[in-house]
Amino acid sequence: MWILLPTFGTIIFVCLYFVASLFYPGGSQVNRNATGFSWVNNYWCNLLNEEAMNGAHNSARPIAICGMFILCMSLSIFWFYFPRYISVNKFLRFAIPISGTFGMTLAFFLVTKFNHDLITNLASLFGLTATIGTFSGLYKTRWFRLFAFGLANILLVVVNNYVYHTKELIVYLPVIQKVSFATFLIWICAVNIEIFNQEKRILLLYCLGDKQDT
Repeated sequence: MWILLPTFGTIIFVCLYFVASLFYPGGSQVNRNATGFSWVNNYWCNLLNEEAMNGAHNSARPIAICGMFILCMSLSIFWFYFPRYISVNKFLRFAIPISGTFGMTLAFFLVTKFNHDLITNLASLFGLTATIGTFSGLYKTRWFRLFAFGLANILLVVVNNYVYHTKELIVYLPVIQKVSFATFLIWICAVNIEIFNQEKRILLLYCLGDKQDT
């Protein structure tokens, strides 16, 4: 069951994300005087800031930081053991866990006062390396549905970054961000569950073979 730790961690993160949103004082890019967290107008990073956009102390921050830590750990675990169960070459067997773990470590620095854009871009760069390695493994293992699902995620990430850097349709970015984030996490969980099912099938065949030998 330890193989499913990334999925369990993701579920806990989602729960903490929702709880943190209940404690957010208010303010968004559309209305700085708004009350509470808006799923349409607020970003995930708003929950991590020390001060809410309306100027009040952000009570959601400790819960959001806890959720961020659990998510980063969960994804690091996923990329650490992913190459052990999927067909990848020696380079990717080394590159995926290193780049994935380093990317998640950098992502956690979003809770600090370091330059937000710099941290986001660096974490995305290392995360992209791990993701490309994941695509390669899925394709070689012939898990084509998960491979196609991953490509859909990449398209959403491209849209997300285009809107973020060009500022066009920026008012819709909070929603695009959440859709991209949710789709990515669902994809990771789907891959994680498929690995679990594969190992379960292997264990079952081993047990059946052992009984026949006996």
